[in-house]
Amino acid sequence: MLNLVIFGPPGSGKGTQSANIVRKYNLLHLSTGDLLRQEMEKDTPLGREVSKFIDQGLLVPDDIVWRELYDYVTGHMDAPGFIFDGFPRTIVQAKALDCLLEEKRAPICLVISVEVAEEELFNRLMGRSEDSGRSDDNAEIARRRLQVYKDQTLPLISYYKAQNKIVSIDGMAPVDEVFSRICKAVDGFLAKQKV
Repeated sequence: MLNLVIFGPPGSGKGTQSANIVRKYNLLHLSTGDLLRQEMEKDTPLGREVSKFIDQGLLVPDDIVWRELYDYVTGHMDAPGFIFDGFPRTIVQAKALDCLLEEKRAPICLVISVEVAEEELFNRLMGRSEDSGRSDDNAEIARRRLQVYKDQTLPLISYYKAQNKIVSIDGMAPVDEVFSRICKAVDGFLAKQKV
């Protein structure tokens, strides 16, 4: 099972690259953000609860995210693998995911960190706000989201470096070039497994 994590700050292009990875490697795309936004669009009790956090640019609490993710993963263990997009976002979540996947004998293989300069991220988020009308992409909330990422998610780099699983990708390049670099890293990992 090929299990990948892709992470990077809001606006780094994780969703776009995840879609490319899904097509090339036939993985299931698990975006906790998408799962939670679907609940918000359906206006479910969970969606209303989640909305309170997202609309302020805050991370949704671990217990809520974990419940959604656990149900999805355990219900799809026959898949060729997963690309985890937007999860884990904290060390606590990363440890919980490691435990779940090790229990299933399908650990994370590679962690792709998409790196983009902060001012470029802000510009992308503002452009996305105009295009999509997402409530969490106004200037104040965008800055808060970037700060939350730095405070809570950036420590994951050290966590996964210690496991020798992190690959840093320059997300400032054109989309196709970023994807090419990701493929090189994934193909390199797969080639080592065959040796």
